[in-house]
Amino acid sequence: MILVVGGTGELGGRVVRLLLERGLGVRCLVRPESDATGLEKAGAEVARGDLADAASLRAACQDVDTVVSTATAITRLLSGARGPSIHEIDELGTAALVDAAEEAGVRRFVYVSYAGISSTVGTPLEHAKRAIEDRLRRSAMRSVIVRPDAFQEVHLAPLGRFDVANGKVALIGSGDAKVRWVSTDDAAALIAAVAVEPDPPAVIEFGGPEALSRKEAVAVAEDLTRRRMKVQRMPAPVARLAVRLLSRRNDALASVFGGGLLQSGPDATWTDEPLRSRGITPRSATDYLRDQVNHLPR
Repeated sequence: MILVVGGTGELGGRVVRLLLERGLGVRCLVRPESDATGLEKAGAEVARGDLADAASLRAACQDVDTVVSTATAITRLLSGARGPSIHEIDELGTAALVDAAEEAGVRRFVYVSYAGISSTVGTPLEHAKRAIEDRLRRSAMRSVIVRPDAFQEVHLAPLGRFDVANGKVALIGSGDAKVRWVSTDDAAALIAAVAVEPDPPAVIEFGGPEALSRKEAVAVAEDLTRRRMKVQRMPAPVARLAVRLLSRRNDALASVFGGGLLQSGPDATWTDEPLRSRGITPRSATDYLRDQVNHLPR
């Protein structure tokens, strides 16, 4: 049995479907107020609970061989939820999940962090991810830390202030760093693979096939749409100040500014090899942007 925590999210939902397609038993931890109809129809077992409820985590981990954790509070917070915070969910809650998995005798724990975490920016999300990575390194379980680069569907889309349809984009700092923008589908395929492969590496840092800075992505969008994008710029010192000031009051927004700073340097040193070596043909950022342009109203 594989327990997926975060199965109602975009990434986790894709992982669940891929595991079920392989005929594997999948259980999903789902908050009491969340709709799990789609997961149940797909064939997943649903365990009601929450990362903030340690008892529910212990129950969900029973008879589980592998835990896959894609859960994060940031998406709900950016959508307007007032809590729980990144510290409460991504750090304390996920640490409680690791504890529960160890107590239940889980053998493998697959954890989604992010590429470039070694570049210290100081955001709440960075603190949480670092803490869980450190906790897993001390664990007796076989841990697999998966670090995808920035998701195309987030950072090259309106949610990430890259609005091709309206010709607007936000740029934090220089925007000159080479980023390996990765498809959510490709990241999900890798996570599903390492959940079951015999001897996965302890850390997998990867991205898409194309090293493209945010400024270069703007140029690609302009070429595809044949119009200029309106660029709103935030200097790096202002973004760093925002990270410090917002970390306690709005940890999700502080983490967004920090993510923008990562796109100003250093360049990505990882590649798409972890995808290709598993038979996954990754989609490029340019192809993603071309698809968005092709679907614009004529």
